[in-house]
Amino acid sequence: MLEKVELLMYNYIKDVDSYAIALYNHIPKGKRLRAKLVLKISGDSIESQKLAAIIELIHAASLLHDDVIDEAKTRRGTPSINATYDSKTAVMLGDILYSKAYLELNNFSPFIAKSISDAVTKLSVGEMLDVEFSKEIQLDEAKYFDMIYKKTAVLIEATAATAASLANKDSQKFALYGKNLGLAFQIIDDVLDITADEKTLGKPALADFKEGKTTLPYIYLFESLNSDDKKKLLTLYKKELTDDERIWLKGKMQESGAVIKSIEVAVKLGKEALQAIAEYKNEALEKVIKDMIEREF
Repeated sequence: MLEKVELLMYNYIKDVDSYAIALYNHIPKGKRLRAKLVLKISGDSIESQKLAAIIELIHAASLLHDDVIDEAKTRRGTPSINATYDSKTAVMLGDILYSKAYLELNNFSPFIAKSISDAVTKLSVGEMLDVEFSKEIQLDEAKYFDMIYKKTAVLIEATAATAASLANKDSQKFALYGKNLGLAFQIIDDVLDITADEKTLGKPALADFKEGKTTLPYIYLFESLNSDDKKKLLTLYKKELTDDERIWLKGKMQESGAVIKSIEVAVKLGKEALQAIAEYKNEALEKVIKDMIEREF
C-alpha cells in the first residue's frame, strides 16, 4: 500500500517541475507514520492513498523548513537538502511541496481540507514557539506540551481525524488517538536524544539541550536537582559538552528518574489513545502505539 502512496507523491511533484522532482529525490524517506495511519484507519482506497500522499508531502515540507531553521546538516542520517544545496533551495522546495499538497487537498471534502489546513497553520506556530523557546532555557511544562502539540501532534491528530472521516468513523475519537500518539511520539523522541547513540538517532546524541531545546526529561531533571546541581545544569545549556559533562548529565538523568518519568507520561498518553478507539478493535493501530513507545532506549 505504501508503494502506491510513494508513487502518488512522486507523480504530484513530477507534475510540477523536472528540477523539483530531481531535488525531491534527495529527500530521505522516513517512517511514513502519517500515511500508515491513514491507510490503517480508512483502508486501502484511491482516496485514502491520495490523502496519505498529501499529508506526507506536507510533513516533508515542514521538515525541509525545520532543517533550515535548525541549520541541520543531516536528516535521518543523510545530508539535509540545505546542507547539500543551500537554505534557499530547501525553503523553496518546501514551498513547492506545501503548495502542491494544498492544490490536491481541494479535491477532498471541506472538513478534510479545513482540518489539514488548520493543522498546518498550528504547525507553523509550533515552529515559531520552538524557535522562541530556544533563546533561553524554558522550564514550564505546560508551555512544553503546548509547543509539542502544535509542532508535532497537531498534524497527526488531523491525519487520524480526516482518515476516520473518509471511512465514516468517529472523527473526534480518532482525533484524540492521533493527538495522544503525536504527543507521546515527541516525548519518546526527546528521551531518545538522551538515551540513544548517534547511529540510532541519525544525529549527534544529547543534541537537544545544546540546540536550546529544553525537553520534558530536562524539565523533570531540573525540578529534582538541588540548588548547586541546578546551577551546573544551567551552565550546560547551549554548550558543547565535554566527556565529563556528558557523564554527569546522563548520571543525573538516571539518578533523578527524569527519563523514566517522561516515558511513563508517554505510556499514559498511549493508553488514553487506545481507549478512545477501543470500540473499533483495530489491532494495527494498537501496534502503532506499542512500537512507538517501545523504541530502542
